[in-house]
Amino acid sequence: MANTKSAKKATRQTTRRTEVNKSRTTRARTAVRSVEEAIAAGNRDAAIEALKAAAPILVRTSQKGVLHKKTASRKVSRLNARVKAMAN
Repeated sequence: MANTKSAKKATRQTTRRTEVNKSRTTRARTAVRSVEEAIAAGNRDAAIEALKAAAPILVRTSQKGVLHKKTASRKVSRLNARVKAMAN
């Protein structure tokens, strides 16, 4: 258990940051899942709309340090490629 005032504050900060990061991670996963579900259903218009919503969420998640920048970029790129492939 934390004994000093600064250690107690650090514990509070860590708890708060953990909750925020969990929320951001969940939001990003949900956004990606919505795109994948639209792709699986074969609904191109819904997939495009879901991708438009998911891309900024992933980028914002990486800017906040929850995801690595290249991880977010890779996820957006792969989702975009899958949506584009639906046209054929």
